[in-house]
Amino acid sequence: MTKTIAIVEDDPDQRANYADAITAKGYEVTEYDSRGTALAGFEQRLPDLVILDIVLGNEVDAGFQLCRDLLARAPSLPVIFLTERIDEIDKISGLRLGAWDYLPKPISLDYLAERISSLLRIDEVRTTNQANSSDRSRQVGELDLNQEALLVSWKGQRINLSGTEFRMLAMLVRRPGHAVSYETLMDATMQSFVTNNTINTHMRNIRRKFREVDPQFACIKSEYGFGYRWSVT
Repeated sequence: MTKTIAIVEDDPDQRANYADAITAKGYEVTEYDSRGTALAGFEQRLPDLVILDIVLGNEVDAGFQLCRDLLARAPSLPVIFLTERIDEIDKISGLRLGAWDYLPKPISLDYLAERISSLLRIDEVRTTNQANSSDRSRQVGELDLNQEALLVSWKGQRINLSGTEFRMLAMLVRRPGHAVSYETLMDATMQSFVTNNTINTHMRNIRRKFREVDPQFACIKSEYGFGYRWSVT
């Protein structure tokens, strides 16, 4: 079945360029020019991936609000912010909401199309491999990681991590008890414009998700000025 990509962008020329590049990759595209039209469209049908600008018309944080609404309905939905707002505080806000990626404008249309394809492949593997995930799992104490399906369980309960969060966690637990540097974790994100604060934001999100199922969770330790480690005690 053809995957559907939703583009929420108020600039008609940019929206058309994105749509052309994505359609050329074989995807179906739905286009929205405001938060209101997007919400109405999503009531009828949720897409497989969403691209959001943050500023839509006179609404300076419309994209953030849309992201919050979408992930409340579908927590695992891949969301990409594509925006001219590249201040670190905006990027941190987007990641805290649960976006899978945060890309700056202007952007290469070829890169955008490939990034979409990559995230959809990750999402498809996660979805289709849930039934047989135990065949490819790695156990680290109470943690269960499925590298192919990007699935995580803690004490038998599923933890819903984004692809970026999973890659960082997998890097962290590769050598339990050993400190992992910020630079190594940055490489694991496969994102652009990554800083130490970006890594800290991801780690806070990961900790929060674990604590939602286990309030006593304390395996991720900070190594001040260096990075993080997965505690084996």
